[in-house]
Amino acid sequence: MTNALYAQSGGVTAVINNTARAVIETARESEQIGRVYGARFGIVGALREELVDTTDWDALTVRRLGYSPGGAFGSCRFKLGDMDTHAEQYRRLIEVCRAHDIRYFFYNGGGDSADTAYKVSQLAQELDFEMTCVGIPKTVDNDLPVTDCCPGFGSAARYLTLSLREASLDVQSMMQSSTRVFIMEVMGRHAGWLAAATGVLRKSSADAPHIILLPEVPFNRDRFLRCVRDTVSAHGFCCVVASEGTQDAQGKFLSEAGGTDAFGHVQLGGLAPVLAQMVSDELKLKTHWAVPDYFQRSARHAASLVDWEQAYAVGKAAVNMALQGKNACIPVIRRLSDSPYRWEIVEADLADMANVEKKMPREFIADDEMSITPAARMYFEPLMEGSAPQSDDALTAWPNWPLELIEKRLPAYQVD
Repeated sequence: MTNALYAQSGGVTAVINNTARAVIETARESEQIGRVYGARFGIVGALREELVDTTDWDALTVRRLGYSPGGAFGSCRFKLGDMDTHAEQYRRLIEVCRAHDIRYFFYNGGGDSADTAYKVSQLAQELDFEMTCVGIPKTVDNDLPVTDCCPGFGSAARYLTLSLREASLDVQSMMQSSTRVFIMEVMGRHAGWLAAATGVLRKSSADAPHIILLPEVPFNRDRFLRCVRDTVSAHGFCCVVASEGTQDAQGKFLSEAGGTDAFGHVQLGGLAPVLAQMVSDELKLKTHWAVPDYFQRSARHAASLVDWEQAYAVGKAAVNMALQGKNACIPVIRRLSDSPYRWEIVEADLADMANVEKKMPREFIADDEMSITPAARMYFEPLMEGSAPQSDDALTAWPNWPLELIEKRLPAYQVD
């Protein structure tokens, strides 16, 4: 038997721990995998040789992973550099795996993570180190190619949709003497999947969201203000959902704050207050804005049943692919039908998913460019169906995972 390493990367989701659970449970059923290590704080922990051994975790502890939010082992925003200029980092990762007889590497993340897993698989071959690398998809942004949807997205979309519905009823109740325009900013740097998903609630022109701003559609200030004014005139209030990555006609983010994050992405400074000030200044309407921020990706209480099931399915499939000797691959979701909603897990190449963003298709955006089409509604609705099962003790305490680190066998390593 040889060992496996599982690591979480990037922003976590409400269901990523169910993927971790699937990896551990499936590996335990195998006769090929001995110990399953979790990297403490993702790839950074792997480089530092900070590993957690899950071998002695009892079955109940592992099962409870699937009912908890956040990332049990810890995640990080750290991208390994180019293999030519940062070869030392990749070699260090292989050294850690060699030291602990790790021959299976499962990396749970988005496009950058798929790129890392692919490069590690290539380097292992170059160094003649037998190791199987399999990616596992995850992102609330739903912007990974190849897969029909991404685990984590359905739950985030469900939370935002329910929250927007509740907030819109509040605004509608108070509109005569209080807020007339409510703006909710949601995640989505280059792809507007989350913002668009909230549109499933709109059955008539009176229903919120009245305006959806997407990165795929250049922002038109005059058209936006005109639509807000007309909506308030017709219905008394207006609810706007805006993707954080909304851009002007020149491709500049309306909320660009300067600087970059750990992945090299431009830092965004908050679109909602920018829009609220615009409405207040030009239309003299009382506005209120909100940014769900971490709530949208961590709201386990509102997790979608379908999303929860898919998160487990990709984790299980990843281990089974590795056990079958498949390398540099990733399990993805293929939609078989919309109604009834049916899906399956299939295999894809990591190279096809690495560093590629999937944007909203034009057929999902209505002609007014501020709402969604029936085709989009048909796509979104099944992904938010059902409530994922909850832990009995969710209101009292989340489990304290046994995260003691194993003894290191290599010299200390500094991660810049």
